[in-house]
Parts: sequence; C-alpha cells; structure tokens
Amino acid sequence: MADNIFANEKIRAREVRLVGVDGENFGVMPTRDALFKAKELGLDLLEISPNVSPPVCKIADYGKWKYDEQKRQAQIRKSQKIVEIKELKVRPNIDTADFNVKIKAARRFTEEGDKVKFVVRFRGREITNQDSGSSLLGRVKAELADIAKVDKEPSMDGRQMIMIMVPLK
Repeated sequence: MADNIFANEKIRAREVRLVGVDGENFGVMPTRDALFKAKELGLDLLEISPNVSPPVCKIADYGKWKYDEQKRQAQIRKSQKIVEIKELKVRPNIDTADFNVKIKAARRFTEEGDKVKFVVRFRGREITNQDSGSSLLGRVKAELADIAKVDKEPSMDGRQMIMIMVPLK
C-alpha cells in the first residue's frame, strides 16, 4: 500500500481536503496551498484517500509514514494464522490402539487450529462393506465432538471415504 501513495508534487488533484499533523482538519483547499503549508512545516503532503472527491491529504513525514506502514503490514501478516488441512489416513478395520493414536493426533491438530481430514481407504473387497467406514467416521465424530465439528460430512471419493472436521473455536 505504501508504494502507491502520492506525495508532494505527484498529487494530481486541483483541490484536496487537508488534515494536519495532529489530526486537525484544515478543510478543502487548493493543492498548491496545501503543499505550501506542508513545506512551511518542513514535512510532506501525502495523499491518504485518493478515491474520494476531493482526495484527503495529510501533512506528515513521508519516510516515517512509510516505515510505520511497513511495520503495520508486517504485524498484520504475523498475526494471521494460516489454517492447514492435516490428513489422517485410516483403514476400515483399524485396531483400537491405532484408532486412539489417530484420535490423539487429531486432537492436537484441532487444538493448534488446523482442519483435520480423515480418509478411510478401502482395499480390495473392503469396498463392498462401506458401512464399516461410516461407523468408523461416526466414532471419530463422537470422540472429537467436544473440540471439533464436521465441516464436510463423510462421502465416497473413488475407493476412499472422506470427512473433514474443523475446530469449534
């Protein structure tokens, strides 16, 4: 955003709405008068809102303003959490201990704020008994009901059944 800010003589509007250093409003005035006022204070005239009529300009130090804007953008990027989809693959006839390990991993992922995609893979003749996959995903739903909800209900995709869960918070 800091790159497309017009400053000083690059401002093309005839009139601007001028805001002072401390936020005081000088009202609408010709651009050259606003520029003169900024130069008088030893600062720059920055076009803050170019899409309004007349554009809003502020008297400020361009270098300091650009630095503050970069810091603000970096803070916004840092505070964003990128939600990932973690995939857990299981088989329809999974052992209880293995099932508990997968549930524990799913709990950790949801507590970190990530989505969890459960994939039940059917091999060979297992595909004829899809109810075992549905019941397995039902058990997963019940185990994680306190911290996650179903985002995408179980559905078949080729030889696998897929369900996506998202954190409650």
